[in-house]
Amino acid sequence: MAGGQSVPGLAEATVAGLASVSKAIRDQLNQSFLNPILETELRNSKLVGMARNFKDLTEREILALAISLEEEDGRVYADFADGLRETYPATAKLFDDMGAEESGHRATLIATYRERFGEHIPLIRRQDVKGFVHRRPFWLTRPLKISEVRKQAEIMELETRQFYQKAMGQVTDAGVRKLLGDLEEVERKHQVAAEAMSESITQTVKKTEDEAQRRLFVLQIVQPGLAGLMDGSVSTLAPVFAAAFATRSSNDAFLVGLAASIGAGISMAFAEALSDDGSLTGRGRPVLRGAVTGLMTAAGGIGHTLPFLIKDFHVAFIAAVIVVAMELATIAWIRNRYMDTPLLSAAFQVVVGGVLVFAVGIWIGSS
Repeated sequence: MAGGQSVPGLAEATVAGLASVSKAIRDQLNQSFLNPILETELRNSKLVGMARNFKDLTEREILALAISLEEEDGRVYADFADGLRETYPATAKLFDDMGAEESGHRATLIATYRERFGEHIPLIRRQDVKGFVHRRPFWLTRPLKISEVRKQAEIMELETRQFYQKAMGQVTDAGVRKLLGDLEEVERKHQVAAEAMSESITQTVKKTEDEAQRRLFVLQIVQPGLAGLMDGSVSTLAPVFAAAFATRSSNDAFLVGLAASIGAGISMAFAEALSDDGSLTGRGRPVLRGAVTGLMTAAGGIGHTLPFLIKDFHVAFIAAVIVVAMELATIAWIRNRYMDTPLLSAAFQVVVGGVLVFAVGIWIGSS
């Protein structure tokens, strides 16, 4: 071979040369195309999560933001109305009317925007601009608390009014300034209405809403709590007093009662929480109901278990019987107070059940 270079050596040199040229081409491509793209991505990544200052917004962006705010407020009011319609129909009607007004404002703003800037409306939201208060989306929870809803409506109207006041100072077009001023006046009236919302409700409606609130409290708190208290107070009587009479030992009775109470509490908590999600029955959040039921079940059982911490068995037994009588009386009072059950009828039902279980426990323990 000429030049004294072998064929394998020439092939290796050729491959090395091609690799060098390929690397040079890749470097040139990187410099020509990839670096600007990476630089752009880097610049954009630094802007992610950075809200704009309100004073830096253009007139076009201010109108786009106003459209977004009116749309969001209208949808929030619609959610308020939907969540309150069944239990607070009068207040729900007020939010329906406020939502309809917000929709009208949005339509007017869109018409003005199209006349000034065309069809495309840029996406700019309240979270994209500094100065807006973060809203916790509690309007998605059920059931809604009427006091929180009215307070949130007042805050929303105040914030929107302040936005229009500030926006008027940044726009130059006379027509847009007039529109923003008109909307600011409407929001001022809304704010006054929101502040006086409680006063605007008639006494009849107020009484109806109070009754609805009481029904929700009974349905979501009292009923699961009462079910747990009855189960804990009555169902644990048999194992506790059976152990007491079988062993004649306060310590053994206490351990059995403690285990039965805690076990029953856990069982009832899961049973109540898994029974339904509350969406159809209106019984509230499953976790809350389960926790209330479980705690009251455990409390009902532990109540007549604690006296067996007394070393003297006979004294402990008498104290436990007194506690049982107090538990049954408390259950009868709750049924009378919240379930509208006549006191004598409630006492008779509870006492009969309690005495039967108590007697079964003593009978089994004595046999």
